[in-house]
Order: sequence, then C-alpha cells, then structure tokens
Amino acid sequence: VQLQASGGGSVQIGASLKLSCAASGGTFENAAMGWFRQAPGKEREFVGTIRWSDGATHYADSLKGRIGITRDKPNNIVYLQMNNMSAEDTAVYICAARSQDRSWYNFWGPGTQVTVSS
Repeated sequence: VQLQASGGGSVQIGASLKLSCAASGGTFENAAMGWFRQAPGKEREFVGTIRWSDGATHYADSLKGRIGITRDKPNNIVYLQMNNMSAEDTAVYICAARSQDRSWYNFWGPGTQVTVSS
C-alpha cells in the first residue's frame, strides 16, 4: 500500500486547510486510516482516525471541534479538514493505514508540511 498526502503549505493564523491522502495498491475494507503530525523537535502526535467501513471517526481530544476527517471510499482518499489554525498546528502531517489484521498502523506515507504563521 502506498500513501501520498497532499494539500500542505503555508497558511495564516485562523485559516482553514484541507489535506488529502490518496491510497493505492491495496484495499481497506474494515481497516482504518489515520492522521498524525510531527512538529519540529517533538514526538509524533495522533490527530485522528476514520474507520474505512462505516466512516466512524475518533479525534485527539486537543483537536476536537477544529478538525474533521472524511473519506472518499470509491477513490481511496481520506481528508483532514483543519479550521481556525494556530501556530501550534505547524507540523508535518502524515497519513497512515491500518490493515484489518493489525492493531496499529502498518502503512505510512511521507507526510506533507503545514506551516501556520501570522
């Protein structure tokens, strides 16, 4: 499975941004896809996840209310919508996929840089 995130860039504080992650080379029935982020000098942080079969989502507590994860099931694309962004959202955003037989994500994309500044 190959994952390719896109949509990153530089935005101003308070702006919104929507990232995409296209998956290829595999099927995702009953699996999940997730978003993580890693800021400079910090550990990788969980952002949120979506269950592929029914679209159920789960978000990091610190981000609830500001983000939304959706999927385009026929095209194997997952989206991360971020609103009212702050400088603390600056990070490399990484999408990942978890196979049905795994308890954690076993496929990782290279990530896309998001920079939020005034």
